[in-house]
Amino acid sequence: MPDIPVYRCVIVDDDEIDRLTTLMYARKYPFLEIVGVYTAATEALEALRQTPVDVLLTDIDMPDVNGLEFRAEMMQVPVCIFITAYPDYAAESFELEAFDFLVKPIKAERFAHAMQRVQHYFEMKRKAELFEYSLGSDSTVFIKDGHQQIKLNLHDIVYLEALKDYTRIVTTTRKYSVLSSIGNLLLENAFQSFLRIHRSYAVQRHYIEKITPQEVHIGSYTLPVGRSFKHSLTNLK
Repeated sequence: MPDIPVYRCVIVDDDEIDRLTTLMYARKYPFLEIVGVYTAATEALEALRQTPVDVLLTDIDMPDVNGLEFRAEMMQVPVCIFITAYPDYAAESFELEAFDFLVKPIKAERFAHAMQRVQHYFEMKRKAELFEYSLGSDSTVFIKDGHQQIKLNLHDIVYLEALKDYTRIVTTTRKYSVLSSIGNLLLENAFQSFLRIHRSYAVQRHYIEKITPQEVHIGSYTLPVGRSFKHSLTNLK
C-alpha cells in the first residue's frame, strides 16, 4: 500500500478535559501528526515560529491571546478548525478563513465529518500541485498533468470553480485543477469570455442555456448565482 501523506497538527485549548478530548479524537486519524498540544495560544505562537504546521485545532475563549487572535497571527496555516462552547463566534471565525467550526461538547460523528473534509482538501491540494497552467497565443491553455503538457481549447471549458487556493477547470470531457485563484485567471485576456456568476463560479458565456434569479443552467450543470453578481446576468436574459 502507498504511504499515507501526513499533515502536522497543533491543538490549543486552556481547558484540560476539552484539550484531552480533542487529542483523543485527533489521534484516531493516521494522516494527522500531532506535533504540539498547548494550554495557551501564547505558547503555541512561540513554538510555531520555528515549526510550520498544516492544521490548527484551537479553542477560542482563552486568556491573553484568544483563538481568533491566534488565527489572525497564523493565517499561513491552510486548515484552522475552531472548537468552542460559544457558537456566536462562528461569523467572526469564518472571516478569518476558518476551515470548520465545532461546538463543544464535540461529538465523534461531527469531528469525523470535519476530518473527512480535511483529508479531502489535502488530497485535492496534492493533485493541484501536479498541475500548472500557461496561456497560449491561440486561445488555448496548457495544463501540466503529471509529466505531460495538455493543450486545452478555451472554447471547450464550460466553467471555473474556486476551491480555496486553486481553481477547478471543467471542460466538456473532464476536470482539471490549477494552482491559481479564479480571480487571477479571470484577469487574463484569454478568459474574457467567462462571466463571474458567484464568488465560487465563472461560466463560459456561450454554454449558458437558461438563467433564473438563483441559478444558471449549463447543459447538465446547475450553478448558483450570487447576490452580488446578479447584475452581470441582466443583459443576458
